[in-house]
Amino acid sequence: MLGLCLSGSSWALEARMATGPVTIEAASVSYDREHDAYQAQGEVSITFSGGTLQADSVVLERGANMATAVGHVVLRTDNDVLEGEKVVYNITANTGIVYAGKMFIARNHFYLQGDKIEKTGEATYSVQEASLTTCDGAAPDWRITGRQLNVTVDGYGLIKDGKFFAKDVPVLYVPYLIFPAKTSRQTGFLFPYTAYSSDKLGWDAELPFFLAISSDADATFYSRYMDKRGFKEGVEFRYLRNSNSYGTIYADYLQDSARITEQKDNLSRNWQTSQNRWSYYLQNFALLKPGLYLRSDIAGVSDPWYFKDFTAHNYYLDHYAVKADERFRKVSFTADESLNALESKVRLVKDWPLYNLTALVNRTDDLTRLSNDATVQKYPELTLSGVTQSFFGSPVNFALSAMAGNNYRSAGQKGEIFDLKPLLTLPLDVGGAFRLIPLAEMRGTFWNRRDDLVQDDRQGSRMAYRFGVDATTSVFRDFVRPGKAMEKVRHEIKPELIFAYIPHTEQGNLPDFAEVVEEQNTVTAALTNTLTARMKGKDGSMAYLEILRLKLAQSYDVREARRNADGSAALSRPFGDIDMELDLKPTLYFALYVRNRFNVNDGRWEKANYDVQLSDSRGDAAYVGYRYTRDLLEEVNLSLKASLTKTIALSYDLRKNEFDRRSLDNAFGFNFTRQCWSVGVRYNDAVGDRTILLSFSLNGLGGVGGK
Repeated sequence: MLGLCLSGSSWALEARMATGPVTIEAASVSYDREHDAYQAQGEVSITFSGGTLQADSVVLERGANMATAVGHVVLRTDNDVLEGEKVVYNITANTGIVYAGKMFIARNHFYLQGDKIEKTGEATYSVQEASLTTCDGAAPDWRITGRQLNVTVDGYGLIKDGKFFAKDVPVLYVPYLIFPAKTSRQTGFLFPYTAYSSDKLGWDAELPFFLAISSDADATFYSRYMDKRGFKEGVEFRYLRNSNSYGTIYADYLQDSARITEQKDNLSRNWQTSQNRWSYYLQNFALLKPGLYLRSDIAGVSDPWYFKDFTAHNYYLDHYAVKADERFRKVSFTADESLNALESKVRLVKDWPLYNLTALVNRTDDLTRLSNDATVQKYPELTLSGVTQSFFGSPVNFALSAMAGNNYRSAGQKGEIFDLKPLLTLPLDVGGAFRLIPLAEMRGTFWNRRDDLVQDDRQGSRMAYRFGVDATTSVFRDFVRPGKAMEKVRHEIKPELIFAYIPHTEQGNLPDFAEVVEEQNTVTAALTNTLTARMKGKDGSMAYLEILRLKLAQSYDVREARRNADGSAALSRPFGDIDMELDLKPTLYFALYVRNRFNVNDGRWEKANYDVQLSDSRGDAAYVGYRYTRDLLEEVNLSLKASLTKTIALSYDLRKNEFDRRSLDNAFGFNFTRQCWSVGVRYNDAVGDRTILLSFSLNGLGGVGGK
């Protein structure tokens, strides 16, 4: 079937082939019935399913679905572009040969050039007298040439008699060069890690190998050599049974050859022989059925020095849970020298509309001590939590929580404990002006000790009570800005008054694995100011941005105020610390977060925490963090990144302990980035170690270096 028409001085023809309809436009078109072929001459343009073909002349064979194009040939399929003097192309198989041509593969941003380019399959290419680059432009920054090139998109490439050119200068020759050409998960080597540590590790190199086992399972093997430590072998296995069941298993082992004598806080070691060191990690989530799931997060290390020695680079830091929704990045702890405890948890959770039941097994490894005998372990703990609900249809609301657990340790108090906490509240709307919520809670605690530190009173109980009233209201005003992107801003003021009363509770024989209930008689006043903007997008959509949130709160202790009335000589101090929370985000490029506590009695800050974030549209960024806790901590964190040009970026990171007057980390970085390559160096002077990390990357081919 075909249709033919004359438009001006050109012919347009519509034909049907095995692949679907084909449109041919040319100065002249003829049809050869004997060979069932169309011959088009002069500014030929052929449109078919999946692409277009342009040339000076084209012979289109319908039976064989073959197109032979000559003269200024340009073939576009999807986003790929192929150019040459002669092209023989199979429209059905999407294969063909280009003579004296060049090709752009959009998926990898590859530019191929050669005397003969042959597309042998859906994603495989063979090039003779080849040139390969990922650089845009007629004069690429780098290119690789070779007598023969074979490449599989999403796989690997092989170049024979390869030469690497920087501009037009040859800098490297290799008889054979294998390089990655991946855009998705494929078996093969991943980016190496390279660094130098002057004090702890020496020359440090790691080469991961990724194994795509199946569509729902893979493994990564980490082979790492540290010349001051030895070989460290690690393996990660990931599996995905379905969208509701997945997990990760990781383990590593090192026979550490370092000789170390060290004393730090409660830890000391004198290693004069090789030490067997290891770590492991298991994370699993399984939705057993709707409303019932199992979650496991299990981790362990051979010794409390493990993360202190390998804080510069380890599996756990690389897979830290930056976002909770990252399925396979679920490591929830920061695995560096500051980590004091390592927790392992297994949770079986059952959800109902009004209640939640959690069965927990929790093990804690104290990394600040050589022995873990005195650390309380929960083997197991059951927790029942109920949402607030109406009490038999009355205005009174009811909530219930209960806990039963076994607390175990080798040295110290241990035993079972049961905690029951029913809570009653009565929300009241007082004249539409403010909301009043009185509450009453009873807490019953029962325990049974199984240690040898007590002879009598192995069993006991405690009854504690809590009463309170929460009064809140709010006033607001809207400021309208017609025709602006920020079309309306709401200023809301929310005052709050909280009364809390817990009478004295006898708990002299309470075991140390139970929570102490402190006596309380306080009134807390809080005031919250918020500014919320309604933003209107260019497409008419609406979004809300909280520009400012400022909360001030202070408590008044009634018991402390009455102390002088009882004849006490010491001056009472009923007014508690002032807590301040400030979140300021006026634009996308600036944010300020403040969490402070001021002691009104001493006139001193108990805590002061500031975080300032600055950035701009071109990539410059600055972060300043200040942490202060009275008589305990004073630390400054600084991070700067300056994009001096489109290609040059500098970075500086500082972590300084002002309390001890010493720098914990002092790092400088330099990165030079072009469209198709980058190189970087980073120097870090940390406590007890100095490291240099080098990186080099060719876009599309991967790279080497530190992170």
